Amino acid sequence: MRPARALIDLNALRHNYRLAREVSGAKALAVVKADAYGHGAVRCAEALQGEADGFAVACIEEALQLRAAGIRRPILLLEGFFEASELELIEQHDLWCVLHSLWQVEALLQAPLRKPLTVWLKLDSGMHRVGLHPEDYAAAYRGLQASGKVARIVLMSHFARADELDCPRSEEQLAVFEQARAGLDAEISLRNSPAVLGWPNMPSDWVRPGIMLYGASPFEQAQALAAQLQPVMTLQSKVISVRELPAGEPVGYGARFISERPTRVGVVAMGYADGYPRHAPTGTPVAIDGQLARIIGRVSMDMLTVDLSDLPQAGLGSRVELWGKQVLASEVAAQAGTIPYQIFCNLRRVPLSYS
Repeated sequence: MRPARALIDLNALRHNYRLAREVSGAKALAVVKADAYGHGAVRCAEALQGEADGFAVACIEEALQLRAAGIRRPILLLEGFFEASELELIEQHDLWCVLHSLWQVEALLQAPLRKPLTVWLKLDSGMHRVGLHPEDYAAAYRGLQASGKVARIVLMSHFARADELDCPRSEEQLAVFEQARAGLDAEISLRNSPAVLGWPNMPSDWVRPGIMLYGASPFEQAQALAAQLQPVMTLQSKVISVRELPAGEPVGYGARFISERPTRVGVVAMGYADGYPRHAPTGTPVAIDGQLARIIGRVSMDMLTVDLSDLPQAGLGSRVELWGKQVLASEVAAQAGTIPYQIFCNLRRVPLSYS
C-alpha cells in the first residue's frame, strides 16, 4: 500500500483544548469545521466529547454528521442557516445557531418553533464580512428576547487582525462591540485562537479555539503560549526510489533544481494531490529518519524529491516527516507562501490514523 499517512495524536488535541480553557478561564467551543481542519471531525469530537463545553462547525451538514456519530454536546452553526427551512432541523437536533444578518433574525421570529433556541447574535465590529450593523444590534437583541423564540442569547463578534499582536485593530473592534452591547445582559464570545493566546485582557465568557486545537500557532512570530501547543497531525511517507546524480543535472518538472555537486536524490510518495503545497520551494524542510533535510525541485502531483546527500544512512524505505512534531506545519506553510490553516484543510487522499 502507498505509504503516505497522516497520524493524528488525540492526546495532543486534548492538551491543546485544555490549554485554551486554562489560559482563557472561559468555556470553550472546540472548532471542528472543515472536517476539523482536515483532522477528521468525528474522531476529534469523540476525543473531546468528555470535556468540551461544545463544538462549532460552519454549517448544518457538518453538525448533522456529528449528531449521527453520537456527539451530544452543544454544536454551534457559525454561519447560521442559509434558508429558513433549516430551522426545523436546528430545532430537531438541538443545535445552537449564529444569527449574523437581519433576514436570519426575521426568519427566526416568524418560524413556528415548538421550543426556544440558543442563538449567538453576531456583531460586525469591523471585520466587515458578516454580522449585524452596530445600529441594529440592540434592537435585534431585544426583539429576540421578547419573542419567546430564544432561550438564551450569546453576544459575539470576530477579530480581523488578532494574529497581529502589535496592531490596534482588535482593541478598536472591542470598543465598537462594547458600545453596541451597552445595556444588554448576556454572555459574550470574542476570542478566537489568536485572541486566546495573545490578547488575555479581551473579555469573553466563551472562547472559540480553532487552529490552536491542532497545534499550529496563528502567529508569524514566536509567542510564549503558542510554544506550548502540541502538533496533532504528522504527515509522513517513505522514500520509494533513490537516484545518484552528478553535478549539473536537473531534477523534476521545469528543471527548477540543478545539482551543484554529486547528489543523492530520494523520491517520496507525497504530492500536491495529497494536499502537500505545490509551491513549496527547494529548501523546504523535511525530516528523514529523524534527521532534517530539504525538498529539492518542484512538487509533483504524486511525488516530491528530497536531498539525501548528507544522510548516508537514508535510502529506500526511509521514513519522511513532511510536517508534524519535528517539522512544524507553520514552517512548511511559510515556505510555500500560505498558512497552516490551508495546508491542513487541503489534505486529501491520505488515510488518517489515530492514536
